[in-house]
Amino acid sequence: MKPAHILLVEDNEGDIILTLDAFEESKIKTKISVVKNGQEALDFLFRRGEYTKAEKPDLILLDINIPIFNGHEVLKQIKYHDALKKIPVIMLTTSSSQKDVNQAYENHSNSYVKKPLDMDEFLEAILKIEEFWLQLSTLPD
Repeated sequence: MKPAHILLVEDNEGDIILTLDAFEESKIKTKISVVKNGQEALDFLFRRGEYTKAEKPDLILLDINIPIFNGHEVLKQIKYHDALKKIPVIMLTTSSSQKDVNQAYENHSNSYVKKPLDMDEFLEAILKIEEFWLQLSTLPD
């Protein structure tokens, strides 16, 4: 079984390290690609520039507050494009704004998870995301 490929779109170095650590602790084999802004995310997904050989992810973890294009703008592009719209996108963000939650679901986010501030709770949240999306759910191809 090939490892699940996850695209992490996150600009906070601490959150990147915590997320990678959580996936390392898991029993599920994963391949994680990390990009740090909305432009890199779109270049990765549309295989442009340095990402011409990028592999299509099975799951996207997308922060809202990222540079260049924010998470909402990236999400719109993903869900508008036929080749990408079936990829599950989990908004993983510090924002608890109901406006952000509503906008994410209006743009067809598959889930909205507020990042816990406590490190142990953050790791637990990542493991639960992984368990649900990579063990319980069946992903599209």
